[in-house]
Amino acid sequence: MISGILNIKKEPGFTSHDVVAKLRGIVHQKKIGHTGTLDPDATGVLPVCLGKATKLCDIIGDWDKTYEAVLLLGRETDTEDTSGQTLKEREVAVTEEEIRDIILSFQGSYDQIPPMYSAKKINGKKLYELAREGKTVERKPRPVHFYEIEILDISFPLVRFRVTCSKGTYIRTLCHDIGEKLGCGAAMESLLRTKVGRFTLDDAITLAQTEEAVKKGTIESKILGIEEILAEYPRVCCTKEGDRLLANGNPLVQALVDAQEKNGWIRMCSSEGSFAGVYQWDEKRNRYFPVKMF
Repeated sequence: MISGILNIKKEPGFTSHDVVAKLRGIVHQKKIGHTGTLDPDATGVLPVCLGKATKLCDIIGDWDKTYEAVLLLGRETDTEDTSGQTLKEREVAVTEEEIRDIILSFQGSYDQIPPMYSAKKINGKKLYELAREGKTVERKPRPVHFYEIEILDISFPLVRFRVTCSKGTYIRTLCHDIGEKLGCGAAMESLLRTKVGRFTLDDAITLAQTEEAVKKGTIESKILGIEEILAEYPRVCCTKEGDRLLANGNPLVQALVDAQEKNGWIRMCSSEGSFAGVYQWDEKRNRYFPVKMF
């Protein structure tokens, strides 16, 4: 079984689940998971975890992301992008300066209401399922953060911009909210994810390229190992006496660890240097406890 992370360049027309399903056939294994949903029409970086690396899906999903979006002014839709049904069309009577000021005003934190056409669940049901039934339910706003917003081009009625944001952010909703603030309405025309944490578009490969690498026997060179993903955390080894406890995923007292790392996560290895999992020091219980075992 292959374990590690593939940086897939998602193409239009595929859901994130489609990508996972196709990869299962390409690499001939079932244990695969993606790290953050991209809409079918959206493209770009989609890190996919294989084998034991599926335990990293939530960690990578929490990383900041960078997108390039194209905003269409003057049109509102039910899905908040141009694939949806038009709800309203308005005249675009705004200046470039007003557009720049309004878009840049979203830099920082704001409370965003998730769109009805999204995979977010309420009472166990996905919002898009309710939306397809013609239902609209109240959604609680949640805080999101835009670390950087850069306007790349304004060619009425289209605006292209780049954003770096926190997890759980809907760029479609940002486009809608920009339109509301401008007073002319707006919908997202296209979306390209260019970065997820350390994964960039330049390093991503398509499903076809992945299949070709499998045929050539070079797929391993395209996969980032689990410990590489966790390289920011200190690497620590236990003593020989601690090897059995580590192998079973048990807590370790300080005397069984050859280090004094007590702040945050550490990569815990056997006495011979084999990576086993992520541990964290618990001050109250006076020992290292496993966070994730690999």
